[in-house]
Amino acid sequence: MADQPFRSGFVAIIGRPNAGKSTLLNRILGEKIVITSDKPQTTRNRVQGIHNLPGYQIIFIDTPGIHKATTQLNRFMVDQAMASLREVDGVIFLVDAAASTESQESLGAELFKGNGPPVILALNKTDLVDEERILRLLERFGKLPSFRAYVPLSAATGNGVDRLMMEVSSLLPPGPQYFPDDILTDLPERFIAAEIIREKLFRLTHEEIPYSVAVVVESFKERENGLIAISAVITVERDSQKGIVIGRKGELLKRIGTEARKEIEELLQAKVFLELFVRVRKNWTDNPSLLKEFGYQ
Repeated sequence: MADQPFRSGFVAIIGRPNAGKSTLLNRILGEKIVITSDKPQTTRNRVQGIHNLPGYQIIFIDTPGIHKATTQLNRFMVDQAMASLREVDGVIFLVDAAASTESQESLGAELFKGNGPPVILALNKTDLVDEERILRLLERFGKLPSFRAYVPLSAATGNGVDRLMMEVSSLLPPGPQYFPDDILTDLPERFIAAEIIREKLFRLTHEEIPYSVAVVVESFKERENGLIAISAVITVERDSQKGIVIGRKGELLKRIGTEARKEIEELLQAKVFLELFVRVRKNWTDNPSLLKEFGYQ
């Protein structure tokens, strides 16, 4: 029997905000490379994660949630997600089983009606709903002629993820191994460090603050003693937001820095010295030149 050809390809994870796309990618990879929070629109850029199986390599693209864009930043995020559909061999359409499904059904009907790549519907958060709701949702989405397969799963617990991988691997064409076996992402370390800092801001601040911050790592240097010195700037839109991020006597900024430093040290397997600064750039989320400066272009 002839050897089976090596298969590889690119697969986008698409869905509404807070459907669990980043949690699913981290679960598949077995490592946290994408930031998560309970707030929608946490992911802003497309993020590539690399999953290796015997005879296969899958390059997953985690996308920002598709939502109604109200600022230049929001439009950038939606454009990132939509661009992924033109560049991949397959799509996972992730649906939140615990949320209202009307907008998710309409999104599925709207996005996947042409001659695009094959689509797998993944019904996420099944650990939060009963079996009757799962069956009802599968029946409703089954009426849409868009999907190659239907997989109930829980990205939080891992239940159903192995079956999803079987379905995804069936979509891959013969192709090369794009990345070595030991690489989980092609993202640079300074980008991941900035995202970890932004995640702490998402988790520790409220209301409009998480959506008004950008984080840029301005310096990332390894010293002779092995210590990695990182200097990062947190940008907000208003003076009042700067005061909130810094906190009383600098306590909140110190907490953000401490939690981020610990996670960056785990990522880099090295001691880290982290400096954080906060500045104000008025209405940066609607300023094309500032969006480009912060990496949203």
